[in-house]
Amino acid sequence: MLKTIDPLLNADVLYALQAMGHGDRLVICDTNFPADSIARQTVLGRLLRIDNVSAARAVDAVLSVLPLDTFVEDAAIRMEIVGQPQEVPPVQREVQAAIDRAEGKSWPLVGVERHAFYEKARGAYCVIATGERRFYGCFLFTKGVIPPDGGQ
Repeated sequence: MLKTIDPLLNADVLYALQAMGHGDRLVICDTNFPADSIARQTVLGRLLRIDNVSAARAVDAVLSVLPLDTFVEDAAIRMEIVGQPQEVPPVQREVQAAIDRAEGKSWPLVGVERHAFYEKARGAYCVIATGERRFYGCFLFTKGVIPPDGGQ
């Protein structure tokens, strides 16, 4: 255990989050996502896990240490529901609330079609599987920067 570090952030997850650079993406996914096969195609090349928690709880933990990228319009992405791209299910509303809390403001959660989401996921730095059992609990986040002291 480390002070001020969420206990869900295990050593493997912390290593990946620290190793990522500005503009790198990570996937946080539900139990139905093809996590292992896609993770093998990512930069890290293996699946990471934050088991037995919802997607929103995992996002809370990750965004407690990971800044979102302010240079892109799609730093937070959700997988769209097939045939209903505008619908936002409860799992995605919960993650939206977690993002807004972490960023201290309303932050856009951009919808992406399912197969396009898989393609983006393959290019990610890593995949973190959660215990989320609800459908469409799949998200992509782009790492931003932490400015030096003084903000310059």
